[in-house]
Amino acid sequence: MNWNKADFYTSFGSLSQMPPSDRPEIAFSGRSNVGKSSLINKLLGRKALARVSSVPGKTVTINFYSVGDIYIADLPGYGYAKTAKGLKRSWSDLIGGYLISDRELELVVQLIDMRHPPTSDDLSMIDFLIDNELPFVIVFTKADKLKPSARKERMTAFETEIPHYSEITHIEFSAETGEGCEDLRRIIETACGEEAEQ
Repeated sequence: MNWNKADFYTSFGSLSQMPPSDRPEIAFSGRSNVGKSSLINKLLGRKALARVSSVPGKTVTINFYSVGDIYIADLPGYGYAKTAKGLKRSWSDLIGGYLISDRELELVVQLIDMRHPPTSDDLSMIDFLIDNELPFVIVFTKADKLKPSARKERMTAFETEIPHYSEITHIEFSAETGEGCEDLRRIIETACGEEAEQ
C-alpha cells in the first residue's frame, strides 16, 4: 500500500456522529503527549498531517485519516491530570465505545513512552484490550531520547511492568530517526490483509 498517499478524512466527537464502518480501520491509542501525532505523521510520510500539540489533552475527537483502502483512527489522548472529570468521562466513553462498536477494527496500536514505566491508564487500556479480545501491538515511542544503557534497562523493566508482555508484539519507535516505522507498516498491512493491497 502507498503510505505516502494519505489524507485527513474527518473527525468525530461522539459515537452517534460516525457513519457505519466501510473499510478496515487501525486505531492509535495512548496517553496525552506520548507522541501519537508525530508517529502518525512519520508513518504516513507527512510533516503536519496529524496536528502535533505541546498542550496535553488537546485532541478531543477521533480523527480519521484515509490511506488507500484503510482508515487510521487517531483516538483522543488519555490520562492528562488537568482534564475535568466530566470531560475525562466523555473521552472514556468515546474511546471505549469506539473500540467495542461494530466496526472493521483490525488492530489497535497502543503507544507507551519508552522513557517511563507504563501509567495506570496505560495498564488499564492494555487490560481493556485483552479483556475485549482486541488485536493490538505496543509501540514504545521516543526511543531516540534514551541512551543505549538506559534504553536497555527500560525495555527489561517492561517485561515485569506490563501484563502478558511476552505474548504481546512490541516495537521500539522513534519519530525522529524513523526507527520501527517499516516494522509497524508491515504489521498494519498484514492486519488489514488483501483489502489493503494496492
